[in-house]
Order: sequence, then structure tokens, then C-alpha cells
Amino acid sequence: MRILLSIFEWTTLQMEQKAKEKNHQLYKHYTNGIIVKVPDSTLKQEIQDLRHSAGCLSLEPRFELADVFFFCRKALENIIDDDVTKRFSAQKLENWNLLTRSNRSFHYMSLKLSALWIMGVLIRYGVLLPFRVTVAITVTNLTLLAMCVDPSKPIIVYDLRLRTYLSDKVHLMGYRLCVRSLTGIITYHNRENKPKKDGICVANHTTPIDGIILANDHCYSLVGQLHGGLLGLIQRAMVKSSPHIWFERAEVKDRRLVAKRLRDHVADKNKHPVLIFPEGTCVNNTSVMMFRKGSFEIGCTIYPAAIKYDPRFGDAFWNSSKFGLVGYLLRMMSSWAVVCSVWYLPPMNSKEGEDAMQFANRVKAAIAAQGGLVDLIWDAGLKRTKVKDSFKEEQQQLYSKILLGDHENHNHLES
Repeated sequence: MRILLSIFEWTTLQMEQKAKEKNHQLYKHYTNGIIVKVPDSTLKQEIQDLRHSAGCLSLEPRFELADVFFFCRKALENIIDDDVTKRFSAQKLENWNLLTRSNRSFHYMSLKLSALWIMGVLIRYGVLLPFRVTVAITVTNLTLLAMCVDPSKPIIVYDLRLRTYLSDKVHLMGYRLCVRSLTGIITYHNRENKPKKDGICVANHTTPIDGIILANDHCYSLVGQLHGGLLGLIQRAMVKSSPHIWFERAEVKDRRLVAKRLRDHVADKNKHPVLIFPEGTCVNNTSVMMFRKGSFEIGCTIYPAAIKYDPRFGDAFWNSSKFGLVGYLLRMMSSWAVVCSVWYLPPMNSKEGEDAMQFANRVKAAIAAQGGLVDLIWDAGLKRTKVKDSFKEEQQQLYSKILLGDHENHNHLES
């Protein structure tokens, strides 16, 4: 790892020198010094500041033409520096990692750098990829074969505790071999806070292998939608040997059914803790987006876990709209390694008077702070859907309060 990091730094230094010779800037700073965002300011405060700077001395609750410029400025800021869309694209790197030339900053190539890049391609695709694919196929076949043995119909082992013990060992062995097939280098912190069987483990979501990363250190019952193809085959095999919770597509929308199955699972002390990714989709390892409140309505202990990948050795983010699962795994196996850190946070419970959404936001903030991620309020579902009308109406209502003053009994906008 240290040798690779030294090579990455050297290649970047070489390109910096090449760029200086051509009087070009290596890094393109997009919005630094252009857009200054003040997260603690409110809509009312920002409009009042704009009116004051525009020479509107009157701050009475009425419409001012200067207000139009405020909304125009906010629109341009969001177009230039969108907080949501950029969370679903590859994370930008400060150093070139010899994996891609797609970043425009890293195109000042010399003969030495080209030779080094070609050598890296030969190592990754000629040595690492074949070895990793062979290990992955072998592990998958052996694990599926082991998981297909139905524990409800014991053939050899009749003792329930011994059968559960052996099943856990098979799962851990399978997950750890899967991590080896990706050359995973994982550092676990605060293991004394590992989830127990009386609650739910929640974590930020970057890639489908997040579950493997966590299951490499502890046994979990996974929760999710039942898929087709290779992933669906693995899910059906897993549920035969361990009490995972898979939902059909139609069942996912039934919140009562989901909550009941989760509550029943947590109440059974013989089952593993549930592992859930409340964001609902993969985010590019720079931020944590809104947590769905379903898993926080169960009323059990929540065990937060923060996962942070090192992008210098490979981009772990899965852009599902661009790559299929098999294609993504091949990209991961052709990278240098999967390097990440996992932090187990102290267990958290809902406070008195705190609703499920407030509890979810508190857990999300703790995960973001521990993993060095940006805490965003936006729903990750915006990756595939449009902004809800309720978000637009909320901003309209805030502005209407400014126009009408602090009166409580005014008419809200209905459309």
C-alpha cells in the first residue's frame, strides 16, 4: 500500500511539472471562492440581507423586486454546485491512481508515465483479475453449496446450537473469502460496540459489498428486496441457511408488513441482528443522505456503523444506472484493492418525545461525523425520481410567511 501511494504521489508530481511547463493548471477548482454557502442562515435572513444590500431600507412584510434576484441566485448556485446530483457520480481524486484517464486533470502524460500506466494495466488485468475471479467463482460455488443445505432438515448435525454454530462459521468463512477475492483491507474500530441480537445495525451505503464488509466481522440477518439474476440466486440460497428477510417487490410498499417482520425478527433472541442500509440506494462515499424512518419505528436499539472507503485504490461506488452488478464486480476486481475503515458507534435509542424521523436524523448525523462524510437532508431517491411537490410547497410557504408577516392564521398555498 505504501509503495502504491508513493507511486501515485510521484505520478501526480510529474503531471504537475508537465502542466507548469505548458502554463496550465492541473486541478480545476469548480466553485471554490465563487459560491459561499451559509448553512445556518434561514430563508428570511438571506432575503433580509439581500434587501439591505440592494438599498431597500424597509424590511416590512411585503414584496420587493430584489427578492427575485435571491431566487435567481439560488437557482444558479444549485445548477453550478448541486448538492444531490454529484453524490451519484465518481468521487474526484487529488492524485492519479493509474486506473483511469477520464479525469481531465490527469492528461499531461509523459513517456515514463505511459509506460508505468501500461505496466499497471498488465499487473491488474494479467495477474490480479484472473486470480481474483478464480477465487470468487470458487468461493461462490462452495458457499452456495453449503447454504443450500436446509437447516430445518438436519442430515448429520441434530443439535440446534451446534448446527447454528457451524452455519455461522460457514457464513463467516464465505464472507471472508469474498473479501479476499477483492483484496479487501479492512480496519475495524471500536469492536466493543458491535451489534447484539436485541437490535438493528444501520450503516451508510456506497456499494453492494457493504454487507460483505460488515459480515466479514460479525453475522447479520440481511434485509432487502428480492432480486433476479445472480443476486437473486445468492439471496435464495442464503435464506435457506440463515434467517434473512427478503421482500418481494409488491411487499416492499407494505410498511406494516415490513415493520411486523422486522419486529418479530428482533424479538427472537436466537436470531442475528438485522443489517439495514436506510438510505435505500448507493451514494458515492462523500456524504450520507436521508435515512428512511421505517427501521427506526420498530422501537428497538439501533447500532450505527460508519463505512469509509479509500478512493485512492479504487472507486467503490456502484452507479447502478451505468453498470450492472457483474460489470461492477469486474471493475472492483481489476482495481488495486478495496481499502476501507469501519467504525462501530455506541448503541442508540429513541429519546422521550422524539419521533422516528428525528431519531433517524440523529443516527445519520452521528454516522456522518464519525466517517468524515457530509450530512445531507435530501432523499437518495432523487437519484431516479423528481423532487417531491411537498419540498417545493415548503419553500413557497416559507416565502409566503415573509410576505404576510408572522401571522399564524394565513392561508397556505395549495398548489
